[in-house]
Amino acid sequence: MTNLGKNIRLERLFDRKSKRTIIIPMDHGLTLGTIKGLENLVEMVDKVAKGGANAVLEHSGMVGAGHRQYGRDVGLIVHLSGATNLAPDPDKKVLVCSVERALKMGADGVSIHINIGANEEPEMLQDAHTVIEASREWGVPVLAMMYPRGEKITDENAPDVVNIAVRVGAELGADIVKTNYTGDIDSFKYIVKGVNIPVIIAGGPKMDTIPELFQLVYDSIQAGGAGAAIGRNVFQAEDPTKVVQGLAKIVHDNYTVEEVLREY
Repeated sequence: MTNLGKNIRLERLFDRKSKRTIIIPMDHGLTLGTIKGLENLVEMVDKVAKGGANAVLEHSGMVGAGHRQYGRDVGLIVHLSGATNLAPDPDKKVLVCSVERALKMGADGVSIHINIGANEEPEMLQDAHTVIEASREWGVPVLAMMYPRGEKITDENAPDVVNIAVRVGAELGADIVKTNYTGDIDSFKYIVKGVNIPVIIAGGPKMDTIPELFQLVYDSIQAGGAGAAIGRNVFQAEDPTKVVQGLAKIVHDNYTVEEVLREY
């Protein structure tokens, strides 16, 4: 009974059949300002929801403008941490919203960002503890964005550093971990098997082609990944709805990239 609220909310974030998820992050404005694709959050939320996204991810101040109660229903994750790219150290993420406020706004989950290897890693770990404890109290799922970033990190996709980042998220008590894909199925499979929570991949910078994106997500699923959180590669695409539809076939319906491209 203790986890009833969390279980109900997780059901809104994950597909019941595949047990996987497609999340579209739209939190970039706090860091970068208005960028292509996020000029009108209302329209973009509708487009990705129509394509079959399970949830969108936004900062609290944009929820009223970018998430509404009509059109196709879609889950809501409120992002609790952030920093602008003008900050002295953009890798230092601080809490900018509380779990309680997110709940009052109707959130199905909350997310935090932790850069493992950054100079301020200890403070971000403490913030994660604060968020996870509050989320346990209120029965709210926590998505931890765990990225290897810092002076010691020469390759943010290297299996050894991604392994640490993912395991830290699980050890802290997060319910879902979002991280970088390592580039090959075997190494990512090892990482996913080492934790007992869903691991989803980040989309990263804008890719050159849609097939590249589909292949990235397909490989992560073959490795045991639980889905993807794709931002710019969706909302900056020529047809975001169509891209999400293609992702849904891979993530939820087990299509191959070739099968999706034939229909795409």
